[in-house]
Amino acid sequence: MSIVGGIMVPHPPLIIPDVGRGGESVISKTTAAYKEAADFVASLKPETIVLSSPHSVMYSDYLHISPGYEASGDMGRFGAPNVKISVSYDAELSSKICELSEDEDIPAGYMGQRDKSLDHGTIVPLYFIMQKYTDFKLVRLGISGISFADHYKFGKLVQKASDELGRRVLYVASGDLSHKLKDDGPYGFDASGPVYDEKIMDCMGRGAFGELLSFDPYLCDKAAECGHRSFVIMGGALDGLKVKTHKLSHEDVTGVGYGICTYKVIGDDDDARYLDKYLEAEKKTLLEKKAMEDPYVKLARKTIETYIKDGYVIDVPDDLPPKMYEQSAGTFVSLHIRGGLRGCIGTISATCDCVAKEIIQNAISAATKDPRFEPVTQDELDKLEYSVDVLGEAQDIDSKAMLDVKRYGVIVTNGYRRGLLLPDLDGVDNVDDQIAIAKRKAGIGEYEKVDLQRFEVIRHH
Repeated sequence: MSIVGGIMVPHPPLIIPDVGRGGESVISKTTAAYKEAADFVASLKPETIVLSSPHSVMYSDYLHISPGYEASGDMGRFGAPNVKISVSYDAELSSKICELSEDEDIPAGYMGQRDKSLDHGTIVPLYFIMQKYTDFKLVRLGISGISFADHYKFGKLVQKASDELGRRVLYVASGDLSHKLKDDGPYGFDASGPVYDEKIMDCMGRGAFGELLSFDPYLCDKAAECGHRSFVIMGGALDGLKVKTHKLSHEDVTGVGYGICTYKVIGDDDDARYLDKYLEAEKKTLLEKKAMEDPYVKLARKTIETYIKDGYVIDVPDDLPPKMYEQSAGTFVSLHIRGGLRGCIGTISATCDCVAKEIIQNAISAATKDPRFEPVTQDELDKLEYSVDVLGEAQDIDSKAMLDVKRYGVIVTNGYRRGLLLPDLDGVDNVDDQIAIAKRKAGIGEYEKVDLQRFEVIRHH
């Protein structure tokens, strides 16, 4: 049992007196809890601290592990260049994590370093810890846009690597909570902010790490949290272990949530193998959804599975509803894995003589030609969730007042540039955002004028 514990901590630069210059007094409860967490770390005497920071190198599809043997950083960008931290890296442990990630097909490693310097998400926790304890090496991890489940798997590899090397490791999950807690805060207010903070502190305060996997990504985005994926990796590092949990503090006086908890490993716990339970439940849910798919979605699925497995385009089946042969229309095929978009390609108007052919054409494109993603692999087929949108006729409109993000999609046109956004999409809450996203997709500038069209869709799941 090489993982001995973990701590969940925030990273407000303000909390360092040389930065706050008296302003840190407004979060005195967080400061007191931080000192208690540092004492907890010192009591466990880890050989290595593995720390994940949202402000380290971040990519949408890759988890960065800091390479090398040492690094340093300071708080100069926050007006305190005299606050400096230097660390030695545990290169053997980080190399083992890279090796296991490659073996388990988790996109993680040393590639893509842009700045060797320690970020403030790393410096702030180490500032407190190193006042109490310095006899450790560090492994610094970033976060990514990949799924929560893959972050959790990555955490499990941290545990496995620590076990294989016999390393005594403590995990530090650096991350603030919602940034949208007060109207007068630096990021304003959103109703999702307090909801997220209450939910995450309840979850982390109980050490219920499996629940981290089921948080709605849309809620996390609306709440503007920065630490969730960091907490998820720590959850994976503690998977299958019995932990004694201590919730120390939660403050939101600045409009940003700061939460601190400690976790002491006291043994093994088969009931805490949360990822296995999550994957089993996910598999059951996907099978249930697949059984409920209508003919439009079944056709998209059959098209993609045949193309990816066998390399050919299917003929139009002869057992579809008559409307799929008789109607011609633009269609969009969208693919998701664990709530994240995996591909979406479509046609604004019909390019084939029937909807069935349109779906076959666009399904293959969504799986293999969306420039935002690598082509779908055979290993991903069982994880895919599908939707098919059949577009109604586009109507010219005079103003954005004639749009409704839930009911209508939008088409924006400026000369030869044309962009489309489907209706009723997560994260698109108002017409201005809908138009702005459609403009960006078409390469049309924010302030350039556009002609507007609206359309309705029939969405098939």
